[in-house]
Amino acid sequence: MKHTPMKNIIELLGLTFLAFAVGKAQPAAHFPTTPVVLTKTDFLVKIADYESTREWKYLGDKPAIIDFYADWCGPCRQVAPILAELAAEYAGQLYIYKIDTDREQELAALFNIQSIPYLLFIPMGERPQALKGAAPKPYLKKIIDDLLLKQ
Repeated sequence: MKHTPMKNIIELLGLTFLAFAVGKAQPAAHFPTTPVVLTKTDFLVKIADYESTREWKYLGDKPAIIDFYADWCGPCRQVAPILAELAAEYAGQLYIYKIDTDREQELAALFNIQSIPYLLFIPMGERPQALKGAAPKPYLKKIIDDLLLKQ
């Protein structure tokens, strides 16, 4: 069978696409690259059971970040890929969660959230700390290292 230049280009593009797809699929299989979306029910089990006690007691076994967001929020959309990168970089060291403030209004009210994005940093054995607004990745990494992981 004779190969024409067009057929060679199509085969080359196919191989390039395959290599790209395989290369992209492998990290996703090994590392969580998407923060976990929480509902109120999840929050009560994984973060804090505020219905049973008024005292803050974090229920997780690793530090966490909760991103309070909404789909319509431009700055939230800017922070989302940064948090996905951080989830992969810090896999196994901390949890990164997302809470949709439109769907989980009770949780947003619990933290008196009036503007988003609103990031809640939860260290082990300490009170959570909040960051209002979007922040660049280096700033978020500093908070993770200095507050959550204390390396």
